[in-house]
Amino acid sequence: VQLQASGGGLVQAGGSLRLSCVTFGRIFSRNVMSWHRQKPGKQRELVASITSGSKTDYVDAVKGRFTISRDNAKSTVFLQMNSLKPEDTAVYFCNALDLGDRTSVWGQGTQVTVSS
Repeated sequence: VQLQASGGGLVQAGGSLRLSCVTFGRIFSRNVMSWHRQKPGKQRELVASITSGSKTDYVDAVKGRFTISRDNAKSTVFLQMNSLKPEDTAVYFCNALDLGDRTSVWGQGTQVTVSS
């Protein structure tokens, strides 16, 4: 079982990035997928989640700027991040929660840096 995240990088404030997370070895369609981020010296926080039925939820700080989506055929979850701010700088992690066996798996994290 593996999650592979990609798409991070350095971008100026106001710019956009799209994160991707491919899942291997799981029944993707029954997983709740989510993106979390961890800022330096802070605890990891939930950013956005999407259920198997594509119901989405966002932390208030990113509402209207970030969009989470999933492609079940490709076992991939995305996070489109627009209007990025310096305070969005963090390592972003994807997570898969299997509603069948209740197991949770983390991806390796991808760095997002937003310069002012």
